[in-house]
Amino acid sequence: MNKLCLLLTSIAVIASVMSTSAGENEITLTECGAVGDGTTLNTKVIQLAIDRCTAMGGGTVIVPQGVFLTGAVFLKCGVNLHLDKDSVLRGSTNIADYPEMQTRIEGHFQIWVPALINANGVDHLRIDGDGIIQGGGKIFWDEFLRQRKANKETKNLDVKRPRSIFIQDSNDVQLRGISIRDSGFWNLHLFRCQNVLVEKMDIRTPLGAPSTDGIDLDCCQNVTIQDCFISVDDDNIALKGSKGPSALDEKAIPPVENIRISGCTFGLGNASLTFGSEATMVRYVVMENCRLTGEDKNCLLSLKLRPDTEQCYENITVRNIKIDNPRARLISLAPWTQYFDLQGKPAPSQKVSNVTLSEILGNLSDFGVIKVMGKSTIKNVTFKNIDITLGTPAVVPKNVEGLKYDNVKINGVSYAGDQLKIDR
Repeated sequence: MNKLCLLLTSIAVIASVMSTSAGENEITLTECGAVGDGTTLNTKVIQLAIDRCTAMGGGTVIVPQGVFLTGAVFLKCGVNLHLDKDSVLRGSTNIADYPEMQTRIEGHFQIWVPALINANGVDHLRIDGDGIIQGGGKIFWDEFLRQRKANKETKNLDVKRPRSIFIQDSNDVQLRGISIRDSGFWNLHLFRCQNVLVEKMDIRTPLGAPSTDGIDLDCCQNVTIQDCFISVDDDNIALKGSKGPSALDEKAIPPVENIRISGCTFGLGNASLTFGSEATMVRYVVMENCRLTGEDKNCLLSLKLRPDTEQCYENITVRNIKIDNPRARLISLAPWTQYFDLQGKPAPSQKVSNVTLSEILGNLSDFGVIKVMGKSTIKNVTFKNIDITLGTPAVVPKNVEGLKYDNVKINGVSYAGDQLKIDR
């Protein structure tokens, strides 16, 4: 079943590449009066170019060489976006340039700020080129950190910070070639999208840039992420859904499934691949042929178990990975309790099954943690063909049914689980 789903994913991506794109019309921002001096606010002009392209039957809006300052803009059906070499679409640092609206964020809908670039119900969308989408990051990060310092109870959404790209309810989406820098919040957020290709993107925020996930796949299906570089001060790629004790009652929230990540390199990050922190059903996920580099924190695979949310993570494969990061850990599969809220309801269960990490080489800080609490269960976790050097060599998984080690070496010594401690 796993192989079949991955085959269907590959077929869907090939079909998307062959699909008919928007019309042949091209509109360059400067033709509509945009000024690429880095200081003139071009929001209305850019939106005018998008609207004009729509009226012409579709086509491509081109960002030419220059630095074009803008607030939130909204792509429409049939309109693609292309960023020429040496072009920069720079996000305004004035939060008023992102008028509040109903949006999807952190596992639910609420009134919050839109992204710099937004698209809703825009099938066959293409965003590509060699240019840069530059967020106004620092001013937003600093304000969040200032409020968090003044009040430790400050939560992520208490301080409004724009994402760089948000795409919702769209089929056959391709993002290729562009770079994203210094996003105020998440970099690329996809919600309820199908048949998506994210290729050769370069996404970066520095250390000290909170809540700057690289790519968030929220209730998406049939997604391929390949040949990307991601280095951010949060999760590199996060698989997300809804949260809370009533999450499964939301009938319009589909599972995350058929995800393939290949050929990517990860630098700074909380984890290269994360499940959660808000998620319900995530299944049929493969990450392969990737590298984890750098000297800052990161974890290869993190599965967050929320005690307030019914969760099922299953059929997960991570293989052929090279790691060269002395501060990295291999795996974290543990409860995540930062913002959980049972809302007076009984605690739901969390289930993890069929997780395989194989063909992994490199130098890391430690093995990580596999830990279960409450109603969580973990079954069938396999480590195979692994040869790693750890600064802290201890391996102490807890409460795992069907835990297997096959040809595992830690610091040059074969490990077969004979040091395993199971706490009941």
